[in-house]
Amino acid sequence: MDLHKNSLGLGDRPALILVDMINGFTDPECPLGSHCPDVVAANQQLLAAFRAANLPVFFTTVVFHNESQARVFRDKINDLDLLTPESKWVQVDQRLTPTADEAVIEKRWASGFFQTDLAQQLLAVAADSIVVTGLTTSGCVRATVVDGLQHNYKVTVAREAVGDRNSDAHQANLFDMNAKYADVVSVEHIINKISN
Repeated sequence: MDLHKNSLGLGDRPALILVDMINGFTDPECPLGSHCPDVVAANQQLLAAFRAANLPVFFTTVVFHNESQARVFRDKINDLDLLTPESKWVQVDQRLTPTADEAVIEKRWASGFFQTDLAQQLLAVAADSIVVTGLTTSGCVRATVVDGLQHNYKVTVAREAVGDRNSDAHQANLFDMNAKYADVVSVEHIINKISN
């Protein structure tokens, strides 16, 4: 099957969405985290390219302000209880520090869109497509990709800039997203497109 037959490509004004590139997921000292220096490095490359092209950039983090927020999700994954406002785990990895004009969107569930203002912020900056990166491929990245499509955006996933604690889940979800919801392409391909 030719999975690139219906490739949609990037629009004229793509936005970069770095999903949960926070200490809690990039630091293996956290029970939710993993050792993923290659994913961080790929995100650094994309971040630099989007900034150089003056294209919009958004970050997401997961923060729970009280015991009742997303209680069922947290009952399923107890380690999510570590993601409180005062915790270092909810901060964006310092290797990817947002600038003052780059929004960090707090979420409670997997998708960057669900019960957040991400859709409104994308409209405000006139984004016509999105590039999704981050952690984890089978969880929050996939949920954000599906919701991006459901908000009628062309969605691109940067292959080297996403990661998962489970390599089989990572590969299966890249395959599935490319077949149904997004274009899965290399970081180099994206950088070449936005740099021209």
